[in-house]
Amino acid sequence: MKKKDIKILLVDDEPDILEIVGYNLSSEGYQVITGENGLEAIEKAKKHKPHLIILDVMMPEMDGIEACERIRQDSKLNNTIVTFLTARGEDYSQVAGFEAGADDYITKPIKPKVLVSKVKALLRRLKETESTNESIKIGDLIINREEYKITKKGEEIILPRKEFELLSLLATKPGKVFKREEILDKVWGNEVVVGGRTIDVHIRKLREKIGDKSFKTVKGVGYKFVD
Repeated sequence: MKKKDIKILLVDDEPDILEIVGYNLSSEGYQVITGENGLEAIEKAKKHKPHLIILDVMMPEMDGIEACERIRQDSKLNNTIVTFLTARGEDYSQVAGFEAGADDYITKPIKPKVLVSKVKALLRRLKETESTNESIKIGDLIINREEYKITKKGEEIILPRKEFELLSLLATKPGKVFKREEILDKVWGNEVVVGGRTIDVHIRKLREKIGDKSFKTVKGVGYKFVD
């Protein structure tokens, strides 16, 4: 996909951030759409269907966490990558972001060139779906990797992108223990730094939606999918 075809939605209530970050991304050739609060984020995400959304956390009208949750409820935005851009670096804020369905987390302040590099790394994930379009059927669970759909006992389950990719990875080889390092590499990418609790948060969410017995923790090693 060419840069001119990639749409990035940048949402922040600070005009300087919108101007500086927006300018640098536009200079790289991306289409940049901007918003100033969470409500605008939802509205413009549905209208433009961006490939990447960069969301501030602390915003008026509606914060980024709630906006992300609402965006993740729209199945047409399942493939959209969402990352938070915020000055808050506490563990709580990061965990809340991942629980809301975010793919990554960028802490302010960040140099424009570093941000552009980070964005390029995030957008590489758009290429991840090349030869993995076949469906996986395990018992009453069907994972359609082409359409990013999950059905269990005939009922559709909507998963955020990273939850889907984590489930898809574990389900490719039921019974195999996937090491934490391998999961981070294949689901998040080895060029992306995420907190150590990220996998745990996503596994907990999958247990709530798919079933606790489907996932087994191997202490000190990683996780496996149990048929």
